[in-house]
Amino acid sequence: MRTAHRTCPLCEAVCGLRLTLDETGHVTSVKGDSADPFSRGYLCPKGASLGRLDEDPDRLRVPMIRKGDEWREVSWEEAFQAVDEGLTGVAAAHGRQALAVYFGNPTFHTMAGFMYRTPLTLALGTRNVFSASTVDQMPKHVASGLMSGDPMAVAVPDLDRTDHLLILGANPLESNGSLCVAPDFPGRLRALRERGGRLVVVDPRRTRTAAIADEHLFVRPGTDAYLLFGIVHTLLAEDLTKIDIPLNGLEEVRRLAGDFAPEVVAGVCGVPAGTIVRLARELAAAPTAAVYARIGTCTAAFGTVAQWLVDVINVLTGNFDRPGGVMFTRTAALEIFRTGEPYTTGRWHSRVRGLPEALGELPVATLADEIETPGEGRVRALVTVAGNPALSAPNGIRLERALRDLEFMVCVDPYLNETTRHANVILPPPRMLQMPHYDFLILTIAVRNYTRFSPPLLPLEPGQRSEAEIMARLTMIASGYGADADPAALDEMIIGQVIGTAVGTPGSPVEGRDPAELRASLRGDSGPELMLDAMLRLGPYGLSLPDLLAAPHGIDLGALEPRLEDLVCTASGRMELAPPRLVEDVARLRERLAVPPAEIVLIGRRHMRSNNSWLHNVAPLVGGSNRCTLQINPADAARLGLGDHAVIRSAAGELTVPLEQTDTIMPGVVSLPHGWGHAGTRQPVAARHAGVNANVLTDDSVLDLPSGNAVFNGVPVTLSPCASPAPAHA
Repeated sequence: MRTAHRTCPLCEAVCGLRLTLDETGHVTSVKGDSADPFSRGYLCPKGASLGRLDEDPDRLRVPMIRKGDEWREVSWEEAFQAVDEGLTGVAAAHGRQALAVYFGNPTFHTMAGFMYRTPLTLALGTRNVFSASTVDQMPKHVASGLMSGDPMAVAVPDLDRTDHLLILGANPLESNGSLCVAPDFPGRLRALRERGGRLVVVDPRRTRTAAIADEHLFVRPGTDAYLLFGIVHTLLAEDLTKIDIPLNGLEEVRRLAGDFAPEVVAGVCGVPAGTIVRLARELAAAPTAAVYARIGTCTAAFGTVAQWLVDVINVLTGNFDRPGGVMFTRTAALEIFRTGEPYTTGRWHSRVRGLPEALGELPVATLADEIETPGEGRVRALVTVAGNPALSAPNGIRLERALRDLEFMVCVDPYLNETTRHANVILPPPRMLQMPHYDFLILTIAVRNYTRFSPPLLPLEPGQRSEAEIMARLTMIASGYGADADPAALDEMIIGQVIGTAVGTPGSPVEGRDPAELRASLRGDSGPELMLDAMLRLGPYGLSLPDLLAAPHGIDLGALEPRLEDLVCTASGRMELAPPRLVEDVARLRERLAVPPAEIVLIGRRHMRSNNSWLHNVAPLVGGSNRCTLQINPADAARLGLGDHAVIRSAAGELTVPLEQTDTIMPGVVSLPHGWGHAGTRQPVAARHAGVNANVLTDDSVLDLPSGNAVFNGVPVTLSPCASPAPAHA
C-alpha cells in the first residue's frame, strides 16, 4: 500500500485528496486531504468515487475506428493516419472553414486541455470554434469584458470575509460552486452565518443552499434581470451608493434604471416591491456585501444583462474589488490569456445565422445550422475534445442527427457515448491518475490565492499515449506536418513563445534576459510540466515546479487583495458601468415587461453526485436523489390532473417523464436535470439509468443575444397526462 495526494479534477472546488493505492495501482480508498490549506479535508461524493471513475472498465483504452456501424481497435499510428487523411481531405476539398472544433467542460480541468486548446484552434485555421462555455458561462465573461476590458477578470465573492451574501440562480451545496472556487462551500456559508453574517438565496426552487439561508425568495425563472434592476433603481433613487472606483456611465445607468422601479418589476419577477427595496437597503447597509449569481441566471434570455447588473450592484454598494465584497484572484502561474487589449465581441459572425463571436467562439446553438446548411463554408469535419454536445447542446436531438451527416469526425474522449458514437476516430486519453494535474484556469476564480500541482500517480502503460501527446499530434496534423510529426517540437515552440514574450515585456521579472538560459533552467517530465514551470517562474510569486512538488498538499498564497487597477484595460482606462452593447439589450428587456408570462416554464437542476453527462456510469453516484425526474409543485400536478408520468412539450420537442411532486419548487415551474438521456451509449450503468435528454425541449433558436449563450431556464412548456411511460423522445 502507498499513500498519494492529488487535487480532485471533477469540479471547480479543487479539493485536496488523500488516496491509498495497492501494489497494482488500484485505489483502495479516497479521503479528503486534511493538510490541504484550502480544502482542509473536505470531500464530496464525487471525489470519494474518483477511484471508481478512474478505473471504469468501460473506458476506452486504445484508439477506435468506425466503418459503418462497426468499431474496431487500432494502433495509435493507424488512428493518427486516419485523422490526417480525414482532416486534410476535408480541408483540401472544401477549405479550412469546413472544419470545426468543440471543447467540452472537462478541458478546463486538464493541463493539456488548457495548453493545447489555442494551438489546436489556430492550427485548424477555422472560425467555427465552439465550446461548453456557450451552454454555461459566456454571459459572465462578456459582461466582465465589456465592463473592465478583460473577459477573464471574473470577480468572485470574498466568502470568508463578507458580512452579507446574496445568491441568485446558484446552488453551491450541490454544485460545490461554479465560477467561484471555494472548497467546502457549505462550511464557508455556515461560517458566514456563525460570525453574524446574513445569507439570502433567490431561486425558483428551495434548494439545499436555500434551506440553510437566513431567507429564501422564490423568483420566476428568467426574470433575474428585472429583480436586479429593481435593486439598482432603489440604490440610486435613495442615494445609497458608495462608489469608490474610477468609472464611466453612472448617469446612464441611472437613466436606464428609471424604467425598472420595484413596483414595475415586482409583477414580472414575482418578488414583492417592498422586498426588493429591503434587499437593496440591506446590501447598502451591510459592512461588506457580495452579490453572486450563476448558471440559473446565465442560461436565461437576459443572462448577460443579469451578470452585468450583479456587478453594477457590487460597484454601487462599494463592494467591488474590496475585502468582504467581490474580488479577483492573483494566480501563481503567469496569466498568459490576458491580452491587455480592450475586449470586444463580434469580430466575426456565424455563416448561417450571422451570430457574433464572443471570446473567440461562436454559439454552440448554431453548430447544427453550420453542419446542415449547404453552401461555401459548410462544416463537414468536426473535432471534439472531452465534450458530449449531443446531450449538452440545445435541441440536442437535431444536433445528433446533424453529426451523422459529417464527412469526418474525430473525438478525444475516454467513452463511446451519445456524441462519439458518430465519430470516425476516437482517441482515448489515459486515466486521470496517469496524468499530471494543475488548474490553470480554475485557480483564476478562487476565493483565496492558492496553488497546487499533482504529478501522475501511475505510469503510462506500454502503447498508451498521454493526453498532451494526443493533443499535440492533433495540432501538428492540423498544421499540415502529418501524422508522424514530433509533438515535442510543438511543446518547444509554445515554451519559446511564453519565454520570448516575457523577455520582451517591459517590467517583466525576466525583461532582457537570455531566452536560451531561461529555457535551460526549466524542469518537468513533459511538455505541460515544462510550460507550467515557465509560467510559475514568470508569475507574481516567483515559484517553480520544484517548489510545488515539495509541497504536495498545496501552498496558501494568502487572502485576496485588491487588483482591479492591474486588470482594467478599457479604452478609457476606467470601469465602464454602462457598456453600449448592454445598454442596447436593456431596450429588449424593457419590451418584455409587456409580455405576459407563460403558464409553466422549465428550469434545470444540479445534483451533488453528478456533473453534466459524464459521471452516470459510476454505480455509487447513480440513484437516490440523483435521478432524472421532473419536479413539479403538487398544486400544479393536481390542477393538470397528472399522475406518475406526464408528457412535457416545448416549441422544440416533447418528452415523457416521471414526475416528482415537491413543494420545494414554486408553482408554475418544473425542473428537469441536465446531462441525462443515455441512448445508444456503451456505458452499461448509464444505460440502465438512462433518463431523458432535457435538451430535446430547449430551442436552439432562442439565445441570450449579447453572449450567444443557450437558454435553458424559463423555457415555456405544457404538460399533459400520460397513462404509461413512452419512448424517451419524439
